[in-house]
Amino acid sequence: MLFTTFRFVFFLLAVLVLFYLLPQRARRYLLLAASLFFYMAWRAKFVVLILGLITVDYFAALWISRREGVERRFALVVSLAANIGMLGWFKYANFARQTWLHILHPGVVVQPLDIILPLGLSFHTFQSISYVIDVYRGEQVVVTSYIDYALFVSFFPQLVAGPIVRAREFFRDLWNWKAPAGEEWQRGVATILTGFVKKLVFADQFALVADQYFGNPMAVPGMTPAWTGTIAFALQIFFDFSGYTDIAIGIALLFGFHFPENFRRPYLSASVTEFWRRWHMTLSRWLRDYIYISLGGNRKGELRTYLNLMITMLLGGLWHGASWNLVIWGGYHGALLAVERMVWGREARTGWMRIPLTVVTFLLVCVGWVFFRAKTLGAAWFVLGQMVSKSTGDSLLSPWQWRLAILALLIALAEEYRGMVTRLTVYPAWARTLAVVLVLLAIELFSATEQTIPFVYFQF
Repeated sequence: MLFTTFRFVFFLLAVLVLFYLLPQRARRYLLLAASLFFYMAWRAKFVVLILGLITVDYFAALWISRREGVERRFALVVSLAANIGMLGWFKYANFARQTWLHILHPGVVVQPLDIILPLGLSFHTFQSISYVIDVYRGEQVVVTSYIDYALFVSFFPQLVAGPIVRAREFFRDLWNWKAPAGEEWQRGVATILTGFVKKLVFADQFALVADQYFGNPMAVPGMTPAWTGTIAFALQIFFDFSGYTDIAIGIALLFGFHFPENFRRPYLSASVTEFWRRWHMTLSRWLRDYIYISLGGNRKGELRTYLNLMITMLLGGLWHGASWNLVIWGGYHGALLAVERMVWGREARTGWMRIPLTVVTFLLVCVGWVFFRAKTLGAAWFVLGQMVSKSTGDSLLSPWQWRLAILALLIALAEEYRGMVTRLTVYPAWARTLAVVLVLLAIELFSATEQTIPFVYFQF
């Protein structure tokens, strides 16, 4: 059930109506049932998998809270093994098998195993892992209600592609639930509409260019096609992913849950370090808290700090998918983070220098997106070669799409320095009504295609 379909809208409206008609004690049961129904609408049989992981982690955390020493560590290992084992099999079994067979028999054609990646596996396993580790560290009170814990893992707004919500953030609202105030209802609806605009008006427009170019980059050689095709993907993935999380955050707010921000205008960053503080922020914090800090962070000298950054980003790349392209993408960002820390330390870039540094950072991020998007490593190297080739070629972005990109930049600058979008909910009623009408008109007039384009992060 894609967020951008009428089927999902009807589902959401039905759940909202029932939620506020039922007594408060019964609402968590409704949300759990709705979340499992949402999950089963994709492939019903995989509900056994998510319930199995929920059960393992629920009892592992209970065991950790009631035992000491070796027994606590054993329960933690069981939980980690279950989650990482599921990720390893469904997401990386083919990758590991093909890599191993290619090492043993170079040039051999390997038939992939028939493995289907379960919906949202990468996201709900990370939520479960963070909960169990936090209980082990004494940073999270153990959840004694199975229903509450199952709802935390499977809550349908963020189940498929985040944001990655921490247990303390979710249970803070569940255990001390308050009905959304009028301003929160307005903000929730506004956030949902913003997500729809990002996805249907912006992301899908740029997807038409990016999908065509990266489908066969050799067919359109030249520096200009390489850069404009890559910029199209950079814009697509931002508007697509941030659009999804905006919708998820807005929906959660309508139910009285306050999800963390996941994007904060990342392409206005003046360094790659700043970019990762603004891009997929819940994943960045997860990688920092559970991998980087666990490796020692910056507490063991400069060389170890650079190594920890590299390992963290390599694992972050691998989390996105089982391919050498994504490993290289993660390593590329790890190297950039290490170099920036070596040269500038942790100082923020301010003043007029932000303008050229922001342009340079955006171009460096675009180079990384080539590895992220290209179908093969060979295709990625071809695109990078064309980016510095003497052949020019024509822009793949139409004048309309360039104007759309400029409009997006102006809106981002207005929000960054004036908070104009955030303050929309406090504008007069006529202004809010006009904004909603314009948004709905934009969705109707400028949606790229009648065919539904899936969210990019559904594949992860």
